[in-house]
Amino acid sequence: MNVRFGYGSPAELGELSEILRLAEQADRDGLDHFSTSDHPYLAERLDGYAMVGFLLGRTERIAGFVNVTNLPLRPAPILARTAATLTAMSEGRFILGLGAGGAWDRITTMGVPRLTPAGAVEAFEEAMVLVRQLSGGGPAVTSGTHYPVKGLAASPVRAPEIWTGSVGPKSLVATGRQADGWIPGHAADWLSEPYLRSRAIIDEAALAVGRKPTEIATIYNFPGAITARPLPRTRDDDGRWIGGSTDQWIEELTGAVLEHSAAGFTLFPTGPDPYDTTLKRWSQEIAPAVRAATGSR
Repeated sequence: MNVRFGYGSPAELGELSEILRLAEQADRDGLDHFSTSDHPYLAERLDGYAMVGFLLGRTERIAGFVNVTNLPLRPAPILARTAATLTAMSEGRFILGLGAGGAWDRITTMGVPRLTPAGAVEAFEEAMVLVRQLSGGGPAVTSGTHYPVKGLAASPVRAPEIWTGSVGPKSLVATGRQADGWIPGHAADWLSEPYLRSRAIIDEAALAVGRKPTEIATIYNFPGAITARPLPRTRDDDGRWIGGSTDQWIEELTGAVLEHSAAGFTLFPTGPDPYDTTLKRWSQEIAPAVRAATGSR
């Protein structure tokens, strides 16, 4: 068992020093990954892929990924070459986070034609296949519907893991057929009805193509406050996790792993404490305790 612990990084232009400091701190403290968003139509945000590449170059052990890649703005053949480069230069510390695309009103401002929902999902699944075909030194790929490439040779670099941010039923089916990991949308966790409904679709799709559902790990985007003292309640009236003390987090996440097969958590801190204080509690107290309690590496 290998439970992944990571964090969602700030990504504003005005937070450059904190972004670098947090990545180096997380690397020293043994976290597994950092992530950033992909909204290149927002002028105040850093570009997700430039940021991931820079931070991988300033760290030694931690992996990085875009959570998740805005596929309509990063065509799959180019994305495959970018993934190969980041994988090679980081010695395997790159994860490909992938989404079919949302916020189309924003996406189209960058000159990209709007796809139908069905077309976006078709391109999403085709992209996963193409990234793998263009990796690992295999034969030249064949032309696809959305990415009609011709005569491209595969990079000798192995394909990275692919974690998707699927939400809709057709996208979830594509995840079950193709992906290595799934990040539930809207910060849904293992106790929520949307997670249970969505995970069932992924598992059924995996079985239909001869895969084991356990081949698709669930890695949660997990917001919450890590408090100095226990909270009287750790979930709100709607059942959503709000946080608690380190002991309350350890108990909750240990149960998620042992009872609900959670494979990883990406922390998005809330609450009044400074980000680096919360991240230290996450990496130095919570992650080691949950790993020990679950037998994780």
